[in-house]
Amino acid sequence: MNDFRWQSPSLRRPLRVAVLMSGGGRTFQNLLDRSRMGALFAEIVLAVADRECGGRQRAEAAGIPVRLIPRRRFDDGESFSEAVFAACEAADCDVVAMAGFLSLLRIPDRFAFRVMNIHPSLIPAFCGPGFYGKRVHRAAIERGVRVSGCTVHFADNEYDHGPIILQRVVPVFDEDTPETLAARVFEQECRAYPEALELYAQGRLAFRNGRLFVDR
Repeated sequence: MNDFRWQSPSLRRPLRVAVLMSGGGRTFQNLLDRSRMGALFAEIVLAVADRECGGRQRAEAAGIPVRLIPRRRFDDGESFSEAVFAACEAADCDVVAMAGFLSLLRIPDRFAFRVMNIHPSLIPAFCGPGFYGKRVHRAAIERGVRVSGCTVHFADNEYDHGPIILQRVVPVFDEDTPETLAARVFEQECRAYPEALELYAQGRLAFRNGRLFVDR
């Protein structure tokens, strides 16, 4: 609907963030470290894991409240999603940050424009079901692209879809492997996600005329 308008809130307090993860938790750790160093005006108030993973262990070691909500325990995506967002709501979070979260979520209306995701490619390239981790970088190298990067976007009910907040670009070299390209992209992910969260908390994200804008 092109007449729909939305503006992120301008907060005078730290942004309250819930982080969803399925893997090792490097993105979670980056957000946590930056928030605790004062480089990100945010507080990680909850970590949610959909399986046993290194990310859960990182959160527990850091003293962050953790909820383990295994996808396999739910008969359908609707009930699983409701359990995840009920936990986020109970933690009184402002924003949900997906950080390598592999389960597809059904985002309720009350969380519209409150769920972010980061993907290690320049969406719409190399994204969607099956494109995660080093699979993304292997596909980029095999296709012969000269640049890759990462994308932070608002999540909707499709994989790696929804309004794009920002992208960061890196070169792809002839000698790259999936591992070397992944490392270069991750360096930019560590900058892009905190920047996107800051833009949200500063009230600088606006959706109008069917597109998302960053107000300068």
